[in-house]
Amino acid sequence: MTAQGTSRGRLDPTVGKARAMVGGLLGLKTTGKNRPVQNPPLILVGCSGGPDSLALAAVCAFFATRGEVRVGAVVVDHQMQEGSAEVAQATAGQLRGLGLDPVVVRTVDLEHDGAGPEAAARAARFGALEATAHQLGADQVLLGHTLDDQAESVLLGLARGSGTRSLAGMRERRGMYVRPFLGLRRDETLAICQALGLTPWHDPANQDPAYLRVRVRNTVLPFLGAELGPGVAASLARSATILGYDADFLDELAEAEFVTLAQRSTESGTEFPQIALSENGLRGLPAALRMRVLALAAVELGGVQPSLERLAAAETLLARSGSAGPVQLAGKVSAWRISRKHSVPHEGASYGKLVLKRSS
Repeated sequence: MTAQGTSRGRLDPTVGKARAMVGGLLGLKTTGKNRPVQNPPLILVGCSGGPDSLALAAVCAFFATRGEVRVGAVVVDHQMQEGSAEVAQATAGQLRGLGLDPVVVRTVDLEHDGAGPEAAARAARFGALEATAHQLGADQVLLGHTLDDQAESVLLGLARGSGTRSLAGMRERRGMYVRPFLGLRRDETLAICQALGLTPWHDPANQDPAYLRVRVRNTVLPFLGAELGPGVAASLARSATILGYDADFLDELAEAEFVTLAQRSTESGTEFPQIALSENGLRGLPAALRMRVLALAAVELGGVQPSLERLAAAETLLARSGSAGPVQLAGKVSAWRISRKHSVPHEGASYGKLVLKRSS
């Protein structure tokens, strides 16, 4: 088998499948005459050295040989394990051997804010990827998440009682990030590495049961597969795709309502912004949109996505049957109700606003 995935002139079928996925998502042809362009755009592959991202990098290297794009890579060293620097450099060496250029190794320090090591590593990784993409002028960063990763994300969302957006899992495209392998199984990425003669790094953390995702991967999904049938992972991933369409539609509607309802100002004597939302306007929205509008206000003020319980508490202010607030949302954002009199629609009618403000 050659580095291009061929044996005796025949393309390995899994390599061919992966090429089609990448080419289809990026608008690149896998066959026919090369179409080299002047100053081709640069895409980057986020690569840990594991089978998934290494297989993706190798598949993308094929497109670099055709001249339509340049392909580079970013290797992030999280410094979470002894010898991580050596692993990162070895990965970078394999990527350069595939013809990727530039290959950048970024070493990051994790900021633990109570969310746990996985969340800290994820935040640091995406920060490094985004910074490198901006530095090198790359518009797209490709990630090697697979169908199995998607199924795990859906199960984790269910276990946490998450909403539609979380259950939608990862999207093929989200901002600059592209995930071409969401239709590919994890064992297929291993097969690609074998076909191309690559040596992937197997992260020992992926077998550590201290991590919830590892327990889902090694215990929960195999159990569900044994009880419900081998197609359970694909079914979960398909559900994520369907929910993704629904979440996108609801988010678009909520964004339009938020633009209409939001009145931004700065409280007198302070530098902290606040957003006022019409009570009547909020009451007229379906619950799915009302919750999203409140969340958009909180996030715009610098908070984080509020939990369902916090959003429901803010929503009770609309009932006018108890306290006018404040209700504390996540990220130092609070909400309360203010009222005033008006002659419309009838004399003495009262109406008001929900005000959300970020505190110091």
